[in-house]
Amino acid sequence: MNKITILIILLFCSSTTYSQDTTKPQVLIITTGGTIASKTNGPLIEGNNLIQAVPELSNYATVVVDEFVNIGSSKMTPLIWLQLVKHIRNALNSNPEIKSVIITHGTDTMEETAFFLNLTHKSKIPIILVGSMRSSNEISADGPANLINAVRVGISPEAIGMGVMVVMNDNISAGRDLLKMNNRRVDAFPSTELGFIGFCDPEKVTFYRSPIKLHTFESEFNVYDLDSLPKVDIVQDFAGLDSEILTFFMNRSNQGLVISSFAGGRLSNGIISEIVNLPATHKPIVISSSIKEGRIMGSNPEGTPIIIANDLPSNKSRILLMLSLTRTTDITKIQEYFNKY
Repeated sequence: MNKITILIILLFCSSTTYSQDTTKPQVLIITTGGTIASKTNGPLIEGNNLIQAVPELSNYATVVVDEFVNIGSSKMTPLIWLQLVKHIRNALNSNPEIKSVIITHGTDTMEETAFFLNLTHKSKIPIILVGSMRSSNEISADGPANLINAVRVGISPEAIGMGVMVVMNDNISAGRDLLKMNNRRVDAFPSTELGFIGFCDPEKVTFYRSPIKLHTFESEFNVYDLDSLPKVDIVQDFAGLDSEILTFFMNRSNQGLVISSFAGGRLSNGIISEIVNLPATHKPIVISSSIKEGRIMGSNPEGTPIIIANDLPSNKSRILLMLSLTRTTDITKIQEYFNKY
């Protein structure tokens, strides 16, 4: 086989490796699309081209690029989540030299993907999600700096066992705690009341705390043999809600519901009238708060299908309920999952 043939084969491999310096840690970058891979009024950038546009990455690691999907994250689905976590496991099993996994991702559903992976990635190898709030051809695009920082976090020894993290705007957030709070600003993911877990400063990455809630290698949820997840719907409560709306959702072919309530878990009469007399054998109904921070106080009423989401918002409550239903339909046990995770 001549040199030209070898070169052609390398060019057409599905995964591409940049920087062959064996003294540098190896990092897998999985690209999924999103604003970080976008151009204003243009198509999404392919994974290899996205990484090639940031040559400084080779200063820190040997990068293996893997384009998984190329979509805006508003098009993300539970099926893609399942495929992604299986894809990550297969990649790590086939290449034990990988020290961390970086996922470029749109910010619309970044907090959901991060939380799902935080509960299903059964490894101490860190996963870092990264995105941007500005397209790649905008002035002061934030994607390149975010991507470099994500790799820096991924190769940090302190990142091992920290679960899934998100790196944006020099900040490191725990995958469970992340909240998007702005439609446009580069600081769209500010510190929650729980705080960032670390920061990316120019000279080093610094961690200040570890996530306390169970995650990744400690998680009880195993989805590697699943082809789908239980269907769970979200119902937004509002002033004057007609009880027929909730009745419609309760009669749908779902396995559970999440109700996004008023502050503190308070509900409209339209919701209360439908759930007050439901037996514990009914499909589970999780009560979360539409207020971004603070938890719902109290405990779930005994003998009912009601589960208290604590501090989880409705989108994350939906994910945890879907995963809980892969293991049990017992209301008490599901509440225990919401207390632990």
